[in-house]
Amino acid sequence: MLESQRSFNVDETGQGPAVDRRDFVKICALAAASVGLPAAAGLKMAEAAAAGLKPSVIWLHFQECTGCTESLLRTSHPALAELILDLISLDYCETLAAAAGYQAEAALKSAMEANAGKYICVIEGAIPTKDNGIYCKIGGRTAVDIVNDVAGKAGAIIAIGSCASWGGIPSADPNPTGAQGAPQVLAGKTVVTIPGCPANPYNFLGTALQFVALGTLPALDAKGRPMFAYGRVIHEDCPRRPHFDAGRFAQAFGDEGHRQGYCLYKLGCKGPATHANCSRLDFGEVGAWPIGVGHPCVGCTEQSMLWHTAIHETVEVSRPTPPDTYPPIHAPQGGTSAVAAGIAGVVGGALIGAGWMAAKKVGGAEDKGSSPDKGA
Repeated sequence: MLESQRSFNVDETGQGPAVDRRDFVKICALAAASVGLPAAAGLKMAEAAAAGLKPSVIWLHFQECTGCTESLLRTSHPALAELILDLISLDYCETLAAAAGYQAEAALKSAMEANAGKYICVIEGAIPTKDNGIYCKIGGRTAVDIVNDVAGKAGAIIAIGSCASWGGIPSADPNPTGAQGAPQVLAGKTVVTIPGCPANPYNFLGTALQFVALGTLPALDAKGRPMFAYGRVIHEDCPRRPHFDAGRFAQAFGDEGHRQGYCLYKLGCKGPATHANCSRLDFGEVGAWPIGVGHPCVGCTEQSMLWHTAIHETVEVSRPTPPDTYPPIHAPQGGTSAVAAGIAGVVGGALIGAGWMAAKKVGGAEDKGSSPDKGA
């Protein structure tokens, strides 16, 4: 069979439906492109998966609402089945596991032993540390013990969602369980954080796919966030930014400005200080994000704002002028100096005077040519 027609099974048993190589490469290319990876990365990803080099993923759940997993279930490029069955090997995930009890624990142990130093450890949810971590236990072990054990043997660690990234809702004052994020519990280790409440699943996929295809992690900022997703504040690419630049603001929910889609800054929008790509990468392919549905950004990717800043409070605008990538609505017209005005006056006066003299001469010539004496 030609290589271009070779088929891939979507499950490891070989019993599921198959896709040909062209479609499979297309899936990988779309997945890579959706998060900014080059087409070559998609091809490498397809080749690795075809060779059976799919990375093992161990997904841990602690103090959270499972919203990040639920958002991942609704991706379409790639869809969940393509992601789990074709691109990665999801060896442990409490939400999606069929096994329970000792069987689930055995699956976790087996995956760790078989892929030590190579698997991706995904952490969802905050980790309670108060009173020796007794406020979250799974299989008789505390979340602190589990995360130290599993993450300690992982090839890459990804904290998905604000809860896992820095504590999120469970860490809100007075934080009775001492909830912390994975970077705080795993101090000294590189933890890629994908904050959001919930996190955009494509930001997670971009990180995981780069690790799969290239064996590297994306460039990170000081908080461990991938720069491709969190390198800019929402305000810079907000679809309502032109209204901000023109000084058009909604003053109250439901007023004329709000109905016309004006800027939501005065209603407490945290977009000017929130690092995220919500405005550039549709959430769930339907544009369902706060500003997209007429609500101010709540700053869910920022520890200093989510559950720490009142929803109506405004934040400092770090870049109040329009970006250099497009001109402002009211472009500056420039001015005229006094010297330039004087020179223009002299030149204009000279031209007017010359024109008057020319007109006088022409008029005089016409008067002479039409004299009654010469015409008699």
